[in-house]
Amino acid sequence: MPDYEKILRLLIQPEKDWSFVSLSFFAAFVIFYIIYIALGRTNRRLILTYVTIFSLFFAWKANGPLMVLLPATAIFSWWSTRQMMHSDRFRRLWLTVIIIVDLAPLLYFKYTNFFISTINSIVHSNFAPLDLLLPVGISFYTFQAISYSIDVYKWKFTSETPLPEYLFYLTFFPLLMAGPITRAEVLIPQLRHHLPTATTGKANPSIGLCLIIVGLIKKAVIADYIAQFNTWVFDDPTAYTGVENLMAAIGFTLQIFCDFSGYSDMAIGLAALMGIELRDNFNFPYQSLNPTEFWRRWHIALSTWFRDYFYIPLGGNRKGLARTCLNGFLTMLLAGLWHGASWMFVVWGAIHGTALAAHKVGKRLFLDRIPNTLFVRIICWTLMFTFICISWIFFRADSLPTAITMISRMFTGLNIHDLIAFAIARPLWLLIVALGLELHSIRHDDYNWLKNRFAALPWYVKFVIFAATVQLVINFSSLNVQPFIYTQF
Repeated sequence: MPDYEKILRLLIQPEKDWSFVSLSFFAAFVIFYIIYIALGRTNRRLILTYVTIFSLFFAWKANGPLMVLLPATAIFSWWSTRQMMHSDRFRRLWLTVIIIVDLAPLLYFKYTNFFISTINSIVHSNFAPLDLLLPVGISFYTFQAISYSIDVYKWKFTSETPLPEYLFYLTFFPLLMAGPITRAEVLIPQLRHHLPTATTGKANPSIGLCLIIVGLIKKAVIADYIAQFNTWVFDDPTAYTGVENLMAAIGFTLQIFCDFSGYSDMAIGLAALMGIELRDNFNFPYQSLNPTEFWRRWHIALSTWFRDYFYIPLGGNRKGLARTCLNGFLTMLLAGLWHGASWMFVVWGAIHGTALAAHKVGKRLFLDRIPNTLFVRIICWTLMFTFICISWIFFRADSLPTAITMISRMFTGLNIHDLIAFAIARPLWLLIVALGLELHSIRHDDYNWLKNRFAALPWYVKFVIFAATVQLVINFSSLNVQPFIYTQF
């Protein structure tokens, strides 16, 4: 096959493992970025169009023909929202239509088979599931489109957005696969005030490169390395000791954080290379001392989305303690179901909803009267981290019996001999888990100081650090790079 045909095939053929850590993406981005920098002083609309075209190419590589859903959603949402802006009488009707139409593909691809299996189990029918492929990132860009329309409806975002800017907003490739869900008020004004080539603040390319390095280490060194053992145990917890079940629970707790926050770091870093500032999606969530604090630190984009567009419209905390607890519980149920078409995600959401309600009741009764001493904070952190580890089991396990079996073995099958045997058999795994948890304990101010120190380094030192990171990724990564966990949502 001639070389040009191989190149053409590489460009047009979808890849199931297409992601920020794939070699093909890295090669494509380098070419894209060189041209992007070259266009830096040209017409703003040309730059927006160029980035949008690359974003659609990115979507094609991830989704293949299903990519058409993205531009179709974008054009429909943009046009319908414009009609809503200029309609007083049918404003609410337009919003209803927008939400229904935007949600329809998500509900179809993500929940059809879940609905079929539920009906089969209730009425003992035998409807065959459909052969559906979930488009990568559909949950994220759908919620982003809905948030834009709702903000316009509520007059929170009043400026009329031209189609090129809206297409950029909804298709921007760093956000496409797993967010963070970005509001129009954050992204669109940046496209109007300057060409997306800024070099200050969080949009500093040096800060972006630092975040990409951090994301690569989190994802390809820590998360991917510890993932294999976690998978073995979760697939069959009865085949492993109580110590191994405990380690897998702790390991997955670190794995899902490093995997998802690693993606977010790389997404924010790639945007910063292009002069676009995105908000942080994680704020050291495992440092939390209570469930409320955890959800202010974990997946901030999603938790604030559900807070603003579901929890507050339900009444928030304005209608008494009982209603506040119920609203929070219902919000977490929906958040659980958003993560996947499985009753296990609903159970996981119910667990966190119950914890949030218990914390609110506890604050009302006695928690606010407990002195904020170091000893109290240590106890609170220990209890909270234990709760998080256990709750993640329900998130990861394929069934409720599997989760219960794993928890049972964790609490009844522990002994010092198995712990010693595990330490001898898997010293590197333990070391990486311990190192990952230790790095997570760093103070936020110290983390920002490290990023700023990196930004101040000479360019050749930055290059050496990046090259060393890539080599480390190559050495630690498995033969096949693990897909990002949150791309399935």
